Amino acid sequence: MTRPNSPKATRRKFVAAVASVGIGGCGRSAKPLTTRERAPEGESVSALLKPIALVRSAGQKHWVGDGFHVSTIFSPRQLDAQVLSPFILMDHAAPRHFPGAAKPRGVREHPHRGFETVTFAYQGEVDHRDSHGGGGTIGAGDVQWMTAASGVVHEEMQSKRFTQAGGVFEMVQLWVNLPARLKMTTPRYQELKGQTFPRLEFGKASGRLIAGTLQGKSGPAKTHSPITLFDMDLPKGSSASFELPVGRTILVFVLGGQVVSQSARSLKSGDLAVLDRSKPGGVQLSAKANARVLVLSGEPLGEPVVAQGPFVMNTRAEIAQAMQDYRDGRMGTLAPTT
Repeated sequence: MTRPNSPKATRRKFVAAVASVGIGGCGRSAKPLTTRERAPEGESVSALLKPIALVRSAGQKHWVGDGFHVSTIFSPRQLDAQVLSPFILMDHAAPRHFPGAAKPRGVREHPHRGFETVTFAYQGEVDHRDSHGGGGTIGAGDVQWMTAASGVVHEEMQSKRFTQAGGVFEMVQLWVNLPARLKMTTPRYQELKGQTFPRLEFGKASGRLIAGTLQGKSGPAKTHSPITLFDMDLPKGSSASFELPVGRTILVFVLGGQVVSQSARSLKSGDLAVLDRSKPGGVQLSAKANARVLVLSGEPLGEPVVAQGPFVMNTRAEIAQAMQDYRDGRMGTLAPTT
């Protein structure tokens, strides 16, 4: 008989909750793009610049656990999963002040399978630990890259130091899909310190290369498919231009400030621009105010996406198996904290 508060009882409750919701706790899968989400008719785009396919604004804020007050920037509920591929979901915890406290806040023990979570720390600190032995603390400027693959159980909490001192907290979490052939491989954890990121120069603007190649430099993150990730700081009045391979998904997210993209579209803090990957051309950003931008680019996987709760697979049968494996403890457990 299972005790009410035992790990097995907790897993059963979690699986029952996941079975009733979709990715991120909302929805089943993608819906078609609406006319409202597409770039306006007749929008002027330079022949040398890649067209903007659509722009989305940040959604309503909600709590993930008690430490992450986020807006979901994109997910398969909001956009076609094939438009986003290889990216699945992104949440932005915009700057928020937390008072000092005795008890850490965050997201307690939960599972993942079939994809990777990438957490960008802009302000504050996060402690991570998982059932595969990965763990560490990331602070402002750092990134952690957890490959859940065949399955891990992990938790993400505001660090003990940040909890006690309090302060401003800002994070981004990105979910990156894995190719079907790699979904059941061994989990991996990468802790990437800010000082390891090569610096990119765009005139008066500058950036940090986290993954992939640009300007003859390579980012330190190891990826399972061709991906380029970098962020940029643009002083007011500055511009930055770059080009990425035709056919790649390109997403531009404004973390703060205001920019004009492709000499045509004004983007404010919280806006996401999806560029037309079928067309050649460069990307151009001009800052109307001091701005920080996150750029995501990747080669589409071209595979079915079935996402439910913390699992992203290719078929519903694989989702059902993930739930069963977690319920049975096959993804591991976390040791109790003292």
